[in-house]
Parts: sequence; structure tokens; C-alpha cells
Amino acid sequence: MSPETNTLPAFTEFGLAAPVLQAVQDLGYETPSAIQAETIPYLLEGRDVLGQAQTGTGKTAAFALPLLSRLDMSKTGPQILVLAPTRELAIQVAEAFQKYAGKLPGFHVMPIYGGQDYRTQFRQLERGVQVVVGTPGRVMDHLRRGSLKLDGLQALVLDEADEMLRMGFIEDIEWIMEQTPPNRQIALFSATMPPAIHRIAQSYLTDPAEVKIKVKTTTADTIRQRYWLVSGLHKLDALTRILEAEPFEAVIIFVRTKNETVELADKLQARGYSAVALNGDIPQNVRERTIDQLKKSKIDILIATDVAARGLDVERISHVINYDIPTDTESYVHRIGRTGRAGRSGDAILFVSPRERHLLRAIERATRKPIDLMELPSTEVINNLRIAQFNQRITDTLAEEGLDFFSQLLESYEREHNVPAIEIAAALAKLLQGDAPLLLEERKNHAAFNPNADREREQERRPGKRKSNAANSAFSSDDDTIPMERFRIAVGRTHGVKPGNIVGAIANEAGLDSRYIGYIEIQDDCSLVDLPAGMPKDILHELRTARVAGQMLNIEPAGEAAADYSPNRGGSSSGRRDRDERRPPRRDGPPPRRDSTRSGEQRPDRRPRSEKEKSPFVADGKPKFGGDKPPARKPTIKKAPNKDKGKPKRP
Repeated sequence: MSPETNTLPAFTEFGLAAPVLQAVQDLGYETPSAIQAETIPYLLEGRDVLGQAQTGTGKTAAFALPLLSRLDMSKTGPQILVLAPTRELAIQVAEAFQKYAGKLPGFHVMPIYGGQDYRTQFRQLERGVQVVVGTPGRVMDHLRRGSLKLDGLQALVLDEADEMLRMGFIEDIEWIMEQTPPNRQIALFSATMPPAIHRIAQSYLTDPAEVKIKVKTTTADTIRQRYWLVSGLHKLDALTRILEAEPFEAVIIFVRTKNETVELADKLQARGYSAVALNGDIPQNVRERTIDQLKKSKIDILIATDVAARGLDVERISHVINYDIPTDTESYVHRIGRTGRAGRSGDAILFVSPRERHLLRAIERATRKPIDLMELPSTEVINNLRIAQFNQRITDTLAEEGLDFFSQLLESYEREHNVPAIEIAAALAKLLQGDAPLLLEERKNHAAFNPNADREREQERRPGKRKSNAANSAFSSDDDTIPMERFRIAVGRTHGVKPGNIVGAIANEAGLDSRYIGYIEIQDDCSLVDLPAGMPKDILHELRTARVAGQMLNIEPAGEAAADYSPNRGGSSSGRRDRDERRPPRRDGPPPRRDSTRSGEQRPDRRPRSEKEKSPFVADGKPKFGGDKPPARKPTIKKAPNKDKGKPKRP
């Protein structure tokens, strides 16, 4: 056996509840990842866990499987609460819980996050759920309203704790933890352990079991790594195009489950490819015969799971395609290690759906190597290849013997029916081709085949992949030319708001990276905050109805150019406007935007926006710079003098 053979225990050895184990087996999962193997036994015992592992190491199953095994299905109130930094992660975790609890009758899980209608969340919470997965801000709102009750809570999970710290949620998390029963179980997971996270662990966790996963990050320099951004519906189309255009000797295509190996092999065989499935359910003698056929070039494509391909060493494997992105970075390293062996060059291609970008970034961080966006072959390239192959088949056939008989048949047909030879040849070619068209049709709007549009969008999103022109320089974290606009929000010191509350709420509701939230000034009954200019109307509408410290933000433009505003500006040292210059927020609808020009003249204190300062929002109203970015710069925060210090707070 190869030294790479997996020695981790099977899921059957942990003592998981029978319905949960059955769901795992039905999903086709074979063996646990490293963090799952170490964490599941502790959580099944009821111990608190402090886990340090990178994103994409399989943490969700590590806490979901044991906690689901300890559920009391006779109760309908929340027994598990998972806090996640973003709505995307909250949805993803909730979907994972739903899959793992597929055999638990009467199970309900609910994601709660900003931007979703409160009424929908109220109804679902009232009907009863066993698991709640939410962002800190929205969870706090429900706790204050009384719509979310934690009296029967058994377990609290903090997922991506360091990311929540970066987004300014740390004080919200501590407040939520104080509302939980004292005997609840806590699982805290974080990629790093900054002092604030370590302090929370010491304060709230009881004798935690510490789990730290070290990921192997070595990838061969001879392997070219690329990825393609494609959703699940279009994966098969993208895969067949890659197989048609990429010159390869043999390919291993990795999927997550045993069932998928068979399904994908059948689909590729229907498209004319020599593809075979390889998974843990296949008898050992059949597996050995399959690998031998791969070595002898009798088959060219292998569809496999991680476990089935461990230790596989076949020199002719030129490509590894990750049809499903691996859930842990170590699996990615093992997968692509099947190519580029013995000094040979190899290619590794990774399919990434838009919601899996965080796993791509985790792989890049762990391996310390960038993965380039690949150029999917165009329709023209594919058609040229097909024509060349068609011509080559004609050439090869002409070189064969035994054509005399068919030549006589065609000459006879030509004389009897008075049909030119070229038309007879065309009819025979069509007969050979069958119903399938020889050439592809141009599909410019197809999500799988529009590489230019996706590549440009992705380059704008990903740091380090942007073009070095002036239009894109405005999005660098070290560039001070991002045009900012000042907004007023209807929450202030008297409501108990803190800067972190504002940063966290806006970052989560608007999908805006926290490092692009600028100057914050907390006043008595309102606050001022600098945000990128050109905020789309739909995002502003969501922010108006968002709540911080129980108050609606009611955000509106403050009518002051943020680019010209600084604490050192002339006037009051606090930088505050006079109280009677501020108006209370309008309650009867969105406030009108105040014009900064009068009679066609530019305000003297507002510098004209240059071409370099184009709106940092794309056409569909989504920020170009959301997502996982380099470490955030803390927003400049200035509190106005507290004139009411010593006075009792308003109720």
C-alpha cells in the first residue's frame, strides 16, 4: 500500500446516531477529514471544543454530525445556535445541516440573516426549529424582540470566529453568549487565534478540548493550477468542452460522493468518452483491473472519490479535474498530486461555483500559491478542432485498403441517379454524423461558455488579479482615492451603539467588506459614517430597514462630501455640525438625495470626480470589493464629546 493510504477511522466508529450515520452513508461520504476525526468524539461526549483550522477543512460536518446526534426530536425550540459572519456562510451551513439530518423526521433548520424579510423569519421561528444558523446582528434583533428564545439551547457554535472579529461582531457575540443558558455546550472554530478570540475562549468555554489541524501545503511546481467559475447546472457542459479542447493522455475527475462517480461516468459515456467510475463500493479486484486498464491506455477517464484514488500512481495521468471542489485543503493537495509525478508536467483544473469562492481562497492561502482563472475554449476553437478531426478521419480512411468496392458502388449510384459525387459524399458524411451536429452553436449568454465576462467580473473581485490601469486602482486597499460619501444613520450614543455594531451591520447587510467602511462619528441620537459613493438604491433600501441596537438605521445622505471631511478640518475640533443643522430622519419613505450643485455650479468644497473614481459598484448593484480581502484596516473612529456624561440613559 502507498504511504498515502488513509488511516483515519470510519464514520461508523464514532457512535453517531443511526439516522445521522445513514444520511452520511447515503451522501456517499466514506471517511472523515482530520478535523472531523478529532472533533466529533469530543462533541459527542458533550465537551466544549476550541478548534483551530483553515476554512475548507470540513468544519461544518465536524460540529453538525455530533450535535445532530444529540438532538431531542420531541422538542421544537432551538437546541443548536450557529453564529456565522456572513449570510452566504449562514445559508451554506444551514443547507449542510439539512442534508445531514435528512433521516431525522420532523427536523427543521432556519438561517436568519440581514436582508431577509422579518415576517418570514417570525413565522418559521413560531412554527418551531431545532437549529438556527444566523449572523450576529440579526440574531441579536430576534433575541431583543423575543422571537428567538434560547431557554432550551444545548449547543452554541462560533464558526469563523476570527472573521467575525474582523467584521466588528466580537461585542455582539459576547452579548449573545451572555443570553445563553450556563450549561450549554460551546464549539469555537477559528483559522487564527488573536487575543480577542482567546479571551472569549477563556471566559466562556469550560475545560475545552483543543484541536489544531495542520494542513499539508506542498504542491509540485510542475503542476499548472487553474480554476473555472461555473455553477452546478453548467458543470457538465464546461467539462465536456474542456475534455474536447485540452490535449490529454489520461484524466482523473474527482467528485465528492460515490453516487456521483457512477452518474458522471454514465453521462460521459453517453457523450462518447471512455470513462469509468472508481469508488469504495467497487470490489477490490474490479478496482485493480480498472487501474490496470488506465495504465494500458484502454480507458482514458477515471471518475473517482478521494479515498478510492489515494495512493494511485499512474504516470500517464496528465490532468486532474476537481469537478467538485474539495471541502478541505489537504484533499486538494492529495488530488492534484496524482499528476505531475516523477518530474513530469501536469494540469490541475478546479470547478468553483460562485458560493464556493471562499474555499478557493482557503486553498490558495493554505498552498501559498495562486490559482489562475483559466481560459475556457471558445466555440470557434472547438469547431476548428472538430473540423480538423473530421478531415483527419477522411485522410486516415483514404490511406486504408479495401476502398475499391465502395468506389464502384458510388460510381454506379452516380450514373444511375445522376447525382454529383460531392453530394453523395456529403450525404454519407451526414449519415455517419447522425443527429448530433458536427459544430457547436455560439452560446454567448450561456454561463458555462462565456469566459470573458466571467473572467472580467472575477478579476475585479479578486485581489491581486486586477488590471493595472487607472480605473481599477481605486479599489486597492492602500489607495485613498476611493470616492466616499457621508451618510447619517438614526442610531447613536443614547441607544448604546458602538462602532463595531455599525461596521458589522453595514458589512453584512450591504455585502460590503468592512475595510471599505470609513470614518465613523457617533453622536447623541445619530451617527455619521463614510461609505463608497454611488451606493445602489436597493442596498440603501435594505440598510434603511436594518437594525442596530434595536433601532432602524434609516440611512440617508448627510449632504457632506466625505472626501473633504477629516478630524483636522477647520471649525469645531469634534468635526460635528451644529445640532439645528441636522434634521431627524424621514419616516414616511426614502429620503430625497440632496444635490451638491446649485444653478449648474460645482460646490467649491467638492473636488470633481475623475475618471479614476468610477463607482465601485457593478451594474447589478453588488459591490465589486466584497468577500475575503487582505486584513482590514480599522475604520477611523471619532466620538463627539459626551455632553450628557453622568446623566441617566434614556429608557
